[in-house]
Amino acid sequence: MTTAQLRCADAPELTITGEGERPEALWLEGPRARVDATLTGRGRTWRARVPLTAARWGGARLPLPSGAYEVRVRWAGRDAEAVVSDSVPLTVGTALRAQLDGEAGRLAVGPPVDPVYDSGEGQDALERRYAAGAGPLENAVFFESFYGRSASCNPLAIDRELARVAPEVTRYWSVVDLSVEVPPGAVPVVEASPEWWRARGQARLLVVNDWLRRRFSRRPGQRVVQTWHGTPLKRLALHRPGFDPRRMIAVVREGRRWDVLLAANPYAANILRKAYAFLTRPIWVEGYPRNDVLVTGDGADIRRALGIRADERVLLYAPTWRDDRALMVDFVDPATLARDADAVVLVRGHSRTLIPGRDVDGPRVIDVTGYPDISRLLLVADALITDYSSVMFDFAVTGKPMYFLVPDLEHYRGELRGFYFDLVERAPGPVVRTQDELAAALGDSDLPGLFGARYTAWQRAFTAREDGRAAERVVARLLDQGFIGRD
Repeated sequence: MTTAQLRCADAPELTITGEGERPEALWLEGPRARVDATLTGRGRTWRARVPLTAARWGGARLPLPSGAYEVRVRWAGRDAEAVVSDSVPLTVGTALRAQLDGEAGRLAVGPPVDPVYDSGEGQDALERRYAAGAGPLENAVFFESFYGRSASCNPLAIDRELARVAPEVTRYWSVVDLSVEVPPGAVPVVEASPEWWRARGQARLLVVNDWLRRRFSRRPGQRVVQTWHGTPLKRLALHRPGFDPRRMIAVVREGRRWDVLLAANPYAANILRKAYAFLTRPIWVEGYPRNDVLVTGDGADIRRALGIRADERVLLYAPTWRDDRALMVDFVDPATLARDADAVVLVRGHSRTLIPGRDVDGPRVIDVTGYPDISRLLLVADALITDYSSVMFDFAVTGKPMYFLVPDLEHYRGELRGFYFDLVERAPGPVVRTQDELAAALGDSDLPGLFGARYTAWQRAFTAREDGRAAERVVARLLDQGFIGRD
């Protein structure tokens, strides 16, 4: 017989107590995290204490990401799911919310939002309070990146520069749960919580890199800076294939919420202006703050955190997402690629595949889909393998080789999204269709000569403003134009 207890406080944990034989090991296993229990006791009873926290990539120990976890146990000579005699009811703490289904051996982990607000009626009440907000705005910035799944991208770089030059400004970060690590000195606010609604409604400035979700009601004096999250190859917004009046209305409405749009280069500015009908307000073409680290950074610490030796070759495989599938594409066998290229392969799924996906593994393979900031992965990579992702424009700042694996080129270009230019004609590296072709290209020592002119033209078109000071310029404009104040 086994029983369980959940304790959800500042240091949440699951405790399982059993009688009889003690397991050799017990752990929680989810799609993006695994946590091992500490086992104690001998004789008639044993106890397993499983911290509901984890640390990855050398970062802080934080609550587990939201999701479903299996309680796994290994007995001497066999594996099986742990079966607990009863279930533990919903528990809310300051760190997370959890519920154990003992008979199924599953633990559901969620954000620490009080159940009274985690309903349609509860959210309606908070939205009404938000929309009716009154009183002075706070000298604060509300940051959100990739819908709160990470504290990263251009908002992170702007946060770091703002903290340096105006530390008195309060910095809120929208997060899906408290597994998302926010920058030092920032205040995490969990989406849909009363604190989240209050911070979004009272912050003087909002800095986001994607659409504003849920209801948005601008307070007098509030400003929104839309940094976006990449230079576009694939068609966006009003330019996507297939006319849909509802989508068109939503796109135009969203563009009207922004006061300023940030673009990395004139090409991106021209496309984003038209794709979002952003016709009368300013676009700042300052380079991308997230790319500053590619000019000024050193990847040695990141390699160490990932467990990669200084002398190992690193290949970053970073495909974009597909509109017709939830999971990351499986066009590469990363273990075979690592073996054939004699390299460490970092696998980076798009942010939209983070929640439904599962980490891949294998010899010399590291799944970094959950790594908080892709810019630092670009910094440590010796070469990039991608398809249609905007990461191709960012990586060009490094001057290192790029390879384009596009087995579904005709389908993606002709049916799913479409392109703004012909990738095959302009790509600054080999365009290949199979993993065998990719392996051959990776071993070709003549690539710099073959693609040197294209690479130079690519950098001239897309990275001319990437000098390592984009965040400095953007924050200076925010302060100079009164988007945020200095005390």
